[in-house]
Amino acid sequence: MRLAYWLALFFFSAASSAHAADAGTLKVGSKRFTESYILGEIIKQSAAPHVKAEHRQGLGNTAIVLAALQAGSIDVYAEYMGTIASEILKHDSPIDLEQMRRELAVLGLGVAVPLGFNNTYALAMRGDAAAVTQLGQLAQHPALTFGLSHEFIGRVDGWPGLAARYGLPQRPRGLDHGIAYEALAQRQVDVIDIYSTDAKIRQYGLRVLADTLQYFPRYDAMLLYRLDLPSRFPAAWQAVQALQGRISESDMIAMNAAVEIEGRSFAGVAQQWLASGGTAGKPATGSADTARNSLLGKIIGDDLWTLTRQHVTLVLLSVALACLVGIPLGVLAAFSAPLRQTVLAFVGVLQTVPSLALLAILIPVLGMIGTVPALVALFVYALLPIVRNTCTGILQVPAGLRMAALALGLSRRDRLLSVDLPLALPVMLAGIKTAAVMSVGTATIAAFIGAGGYGERITIGLALNDNDMLLAGAIPAAVLALLTQGLFELVERWAVAGQR
Repeated sequence: MRLAYWLALFFFSAASSAHAADAGTLKVGSKRFTESYILGEIIKQSAAPHVKAEHRQGLGNTAIVLAALQAGSIDVYAEYMGTIASEILKHDSPIDLEQMRRELAVLGLGVAVPLGFNNTYALAMRGDAAAVTQLGQLAQHPALTFGLSHEFIGRVDGWPGLAARYGLPQRPRGLDHGIAYEALAQRQVDVIDIYSTDAKIRQYGLRVLADTLQYFPRYDAMLLYRLDLPSRFPAAWQAVQALQGRISESDMIAMNAAVEIEGRSFAGVAQQWLASGGTAGKPATGSADTARNSLLGKIIGDDLWTLTRQHVTLVLLSVALACLVGIPLGVLAAFSAPLRQTVLAFVGVLQTVPSLALLAILIPVLGMIGTVPALVALFVYALLPIVRNTCTGILQVPAGLRMAALALGLSRRDRLLSVDLPLALPVMLAGIKTAAVMSVGTATIAAFIGAGGYGERITIGLALNDNDMLLAGAIPAAVLALLTQGLFELVERWAVAGQR
């Protein structure tokens, strides 16, 4: 327990220092879809010659990325005018740029540098599906199955308004955007939401339904940034401003295709576009970036050690902190019957909080993204098995042994340390093992807020519908979980043998 205390103290001190050091780094964010990854890389690489820059990629949906921007965990990311108006400023109808800037200024944010293309929402169907060409005609086919992205289902400018405008009776299923095209091709759904710059529209031969009532506003790509960015990084900001109007819709489609169809990396596509002076051409034949690596190549990629270190650090520190807090809580619950149900109910309720919701809450509360909020979330989820098993283990100690210890003159504290905890140790270790194995799996959510780990590969795999990349993140996590379980079983055997 003393070791856990020093580990926690060291970690929080290091995290605070690292957060302070970030002041000299331009932090670029991105959402969890291909185009946002690419634009994040273009912004980062444009600024990199003038300042230290990093790309905190795949942070999640609009709410999470906005919270990170307001908290100062990122400085800038590519956003769309329609999204700013509806999702951030909560307008039911489009607003002009000047009004948008006035309202964002109140939040300490600014919008500038129109990149040159409009990426609007649309609905699409297979080319051989029912003879529907317009959104209004969908009302005549209530049996059609809709598979829409979760964000689109909940957005003000998404499904609720669209269904009301066109009188659509269908009830959509939530579907990650990265796998929607495959689900459509496999005829598991009939209608999906798309972005107009998606490269797979042509690849899958989809029919984009006409928005005859002009429900969807323009979604011109812009930079949403903190107002202090230009003064903190003037040279980098000037370089980023040079992107204004340079990315055409055809360029963006070609870059999306280079990643999703040709298998090139986000950084490589961005670098090629910048090097060509703003033309999304194809790489030279034979380039290592032209095709996806094999599954084995992705598993043992250059980032394996970095991701492993990040993942193991999150698991070790979260479980250590959970032990530091959970074991005393378990002891309290065991020796105080009135508090037992309250303590167990409290940690049980914490376990039911959805992970992404908890992360979204922690970002503004802690004022940062990355390791610290991920660690807090993992700590919360590791508490229940540790508290419950500690309480159960102590309650299973025979009452006669306790009475004998007191008869021998041991104080309650000495009895706890010399009798209760040693006898309860096997059960307690089982709870810690459960918490550690669970944390290995749960730690994959850390990637959604820029904390790294194997989840970083999983989020990219989801965005690209790349099964190999998904497995490249899932397989090391599974191996780590098995190793963790095996290690704790050895410790349990040692603990049991030591009591004989």
